[in-house]
Amino acid sequence: MGRDNFLERTLLLGFILLIGISMPVFPERSYSVMRKEMVDKQIIKRGIKNERVIEAIRKVPRHKFVPDHYKAVAYTDGPLPIGEGQTISQPYVVALMTELLNLQGDEKVLEIGTGSGYQAAVLAELADKVYTVEIIKELAEKAKSKLKNLGYKNVKVKYGDGFKGWEEYAPFDAIIVTCAPKDIPGELVKQLKEGGGMVIPVGRLSQELKLVTKKDGKVRVEDIIPVRFVPMTGGKEK
Repeated sequence: MGRDNFLERTLLLGFILLIGISMPVFPERSYSVMRKEMVDKQIIKRGIKNERVIEAIRKVPRHKFVPDHYKAVAYTDGPLPIGEGQTISQPYVVALMTELLNLQGDEKVLEIGTGSGYQAAVLAELADKVYTVEIIKELAEKAKSKLKNLGYKNVKVKYGDGFKGWEEYAPFDAIIVTCAPKDIPGELVKQLKEGGGMVIPVGRLSQELKLVTKKDGKVRVEDIIPVRFVPMTGGKEK
């Protein structure tokens, strides 16, 4: 599809969100075309270079992780509502956060904030095992069912408090957080393996995506880009 069609879909998304109308469901081949265009224009052109990440984004069907009435705009350049006041992240942000983890294929990854399960599916294409925690029970159950139906056998979903991580399976080679706490949770840093990295948005009114790394017993925090995520809720920030 050309640039004009892409722009039309983007404008249409704003209209849909504004008035809450439903959209048609397209044949599977149409979604594949949209997904390819999304990767070309939103991912590669913005500087994502990791070929494994690009292929994972190209493979995972984002339209299957959004409500039916948003499927037609699943590949537009922005987040989408998934219910319970939560969203599925902008495709570029998913790609960027994933690329920052520099996964090689044999890692054990913890995700905080399962949401629709889309980010977990992308991680499952790149890592050996993915453990994902969601504080909203309905979303956790839906994501678990969706990931199972799509054949992702290397993902375990837990309904629970993300501030506590998943100690049973710690330490983790990498951690990704898809909701924003006011500060970096100490328990998550504790569960990060020596030599590992954690990507996390931090802040409330003003948020910064940060890369947290552990090396030689020291923790290093690097600012990446300003972002906007839903707040992280749980035991320490209710």
